[in-house]
Amino acid sequence: MIKMLRRILTLSKGYRLRIYLAAVCSFIKSFFTKAPVVIAYFMISAFLSNTFTTKHCLFAGLALLGSLVVQCIFQNLADRLQSGAGFEMLADMRRDLGLHLRRMPMGFFTEGNIGRISSILSTDMDFIEQNLMMVLADLMSFLFSAAIFVLFMFKFNVRLGVVAMVITIAFYLLGEAMKKIALFHSAERQAASEQLTNTVIDFTEGIGIIKTYNLLGEKSKDLSKSFSDNCNKNIAFEKDYAPWSAALNILYALGSSAMLGISWVLYQTEIISLMPFIGLSLFLFELFSPLRSFYSQVARLTVMNACLDRIESIFAEKELNNDGTKEISTSVDVPEIEFRNVSFAYDDRTVLKDVSFTASKGSMTALVGQSGSGKSTIASLALRFWDIEKGIILFRGTDIREIPIAKLLSNVSVVFQRVYLFKDTVHNNIAIGRQDATRAEVEEAARKARCYDFIMALPQGFDTIIGEGGASLSGGEQQRISIARCILKDSPIVILDEATASVDADNESYIQQAISELVKDKTLLVIAHRLNTIANADKILVVSQGEIVEQGTYNELMAKESLYHAMVTKRSQIKGFTR
Repeated sequence: MIKMLRRILTLSKGYRLRIYLAAVCSFIKSFFTKAPVVIAYFMISAFLSNTFTTKHCLFAGLALLGSLVVQCIFQNLADRLQSGAGFEMLADMRRDLGLHLRRMPMGFFTEGNIGRISSILSTDMDFIEQNLMMVLADLMSFLFSAAIFVLFMFKFNVRLGVVAMVITIAFYLLGEAMKKIALFHSAERQAASEQLTNTVIDFTEGIGIIKTYNLLGEKSKDLSKSFSDNCNKNIAFEKDYAPWSAALNILYALGSSAMLGISWVLYQTEIISLMPFIGLSLFLFELFSPLRSFYSQVARLTVMNACLDRIESIFAEKELNNDGTKEISTSVDVPEIEFRNVSFAYDDRTVLKDVSFTASKGSMTALVGQSGSGKSTIASLALRFWDIEKGIILFRGTDIREIPIAKLLSNVSVVFQRVYLFKDTVHNNIAIGRQDATRAEVEEAARKARCYDFIMALPQGFDTIIGEGGASLSGGEQQRISIARCILKDSPIVILDEATASVDADNESYIQQAISELVKDKTLLVIAHRLNTIANADKILVVSQGEIVEQGTYNELMAKESLYHAMVTKRSQIKGFTR
């Protein structure tokens, strides 16, 4: 238990002093809650000695009122100190997690970790913030109070001190047993919560497919099972923990009874007099109250421990090294992009093998091949979404690992086939890559991307809030806004996951015009789905099973009558964009 407290205090870093001050305030407040008992002791003493007067009543009333005021003041101070520290500490932790996730390789987000991240943010951090931080100072105060009471008993009477120490040890042993049970269930409880989050995300993201194939019943069963499993884990926790909680209360009652019995014997044998016996009797049920209160928080502490384990596990995930300090060269005598003998694998699955090519400044390089051949991986590695195991990727002659990631990405724009728009205004969605852009610059980018007219037809024009994921716009409209983003960013390199591959004919012509505006005077890396769109590429790379098996111009490859020739003859020709 104390180890768990130390763990959360270690995490508190700069807020530790505030938590210690909150513990002091909590102790003072707790001390003054005993005022009625102390006052009762003096009142009884005066009554038994026949010195009781109206002044005693007035004194008692004022003392009770004063103790209440002091309790309110120090409770308020404790709450402000510990709660404020807790909220700020968790705010820092969320910010640090966001910074950590920014530096993670993209593979982390494609390996089923979205639910894990969501669960940690919405469940684990929230639990620590809302539960533990509200009682942390009180827990420290309970330990301090318990130690003082035991020492006081030794000072009062050695026999009573020994009994109090034995009962305190019994509380400790019982608390350790409770902790073991709670630790086991806490880990399972939080894991079930994560699984539930994953299932809910899968269900909501796939609701269109689920409805289309009439799988609501089947998938609803999976969702219901996750809710049921989560519920059962929580109930199992309570069932196994409840007997130990009852044992804690029984020990409290037995310990208090033992202290009363021994006090009575000491009084009867005249080892202690009447007034000390009365005073001890009045304080009897306060002696072990701090210990009971402390160990009754075992469940909270163990759940906190499980939450911290999960939070620390995600912070332990390896980040991309971002120690690069080199500036990007302005030389035009070296290739804009160069892959030298690059190999890459997702876990144990090899995706690229010894890939080498160059893309000169202002050129168009196209990647073609079957699905799963490695085209998208090549583009992702150029963006340094992952680090490679073998080989080197150069940007204007400099290893991209030696360039700060932010600086590298500021020189590249990407038009993804699958567009994501944020729940924000149209203006902010376009300006996301250049937030210092003026309104006029944003509107000019929209004109070039052929989306100005439909934006102005929206209820609030550029100030219209787009639904999350762009749900309120058609696929073609979303694509044109994403192209406007890239036009506004005006990066020297454009990576294009061919935007017209899945849009209707009406939108295709607008998108082709928008892309033509985007790629003017740019170095273009195209992942081609429609082979006719890259007929005028400066270099075509044919990728098969992770290797570049052919490269050359359209005419050179067609003359070979090999793999590329076979691919072209199998696909229908659709008019592409011009550069």
